[in-house]
Amino acid sequence: MNVFTAHPASVNETYWQHFRFALRFGTLMTLGGLAALVHAVLPFCFVTTAGRISDALVAMRATARARSAAADRPAVARPDRPA
Repeated sequence: MNVFTAHPASVNETYWQHFRFALRFGTLMTLGGLAALVHAVLPFCFVTTAGRISDALVAMRATARARSAAADRPAVARPDRPA
C-alpha cells in the first residue's frame, strides 16, 4: 500500500472518496473560521454562521464514522434475501 492510499483505506475509503470528503471538510472549516474572525471584529455579522458550520462538520464526521464502522462489520446472512 502506498502513502496515498494507506490512510484512506484505513477509514474504508478510496483515495478519491477521501479527497472529496477532506476537501469539503477543509473548505467548510476554513469558511467557518473566516466567519468567526469577521464576527469577532463586527459582531453583527455572521452571528450564527460559524456555529452552523461547526454543527455541519460534527454531523459530517459522525456520518463518516458510521459509514466506516458499517464497512468494518462482517456481512450477516439474511434468510429473506438471497446472497
